Amino acid sequence: MSEVLPKGFELSEDVARVDRAEVHRWLSQDSYWALGRSREKQDQAIDGSLNFGVYEEGSGAQVAYARVVTDRATFAWLCDVYVAPAARGAGVGTALTAAVRDRLAAYGLRRILLATADAHEVYARVGFAPMKNVEKWMVLGEQ
Repeated sequence: MSEVLPKGFELSEDVARVDRAEVHRWLSQDSYWALGRSREKQDQAIDGSLNFGVYEEGSGAQVAYARVVTDRATFAWLCDVYVAPAARGAGVGTALTAAVRDRLAAYGLRRILLATADAHEVYARVGFAPMKNVEKWMVLGEQ
């Protein structure tokens, strides 16, 4: 059930390739969930997470990003998934999410969570579904 990146793009988990300035700009200025996030906080998040980038072959320019917070044993949270506007609609987001799912499968996690306000169909394509027993879950902090 793995998605293949569209022609002309490549995936990397190498944190050294992450264009931290561009990812920070995307998230702090153009996402609904991380508006105003400081560069310091974004760098801390990158350093404490598994990172996935999609890059244009040839130029190496980053066009998408996803981050996973995990204990690598039982739980993961997929977050900060972002596709640059110029790369949207080409299947990059679905392929990136599938690649993350496939990479995390090696850990045998019990669950992978994510939250989205507007991309349910992207995540559903790779197997994510709405939570069935939401009454079990609680949150401390922003909702």
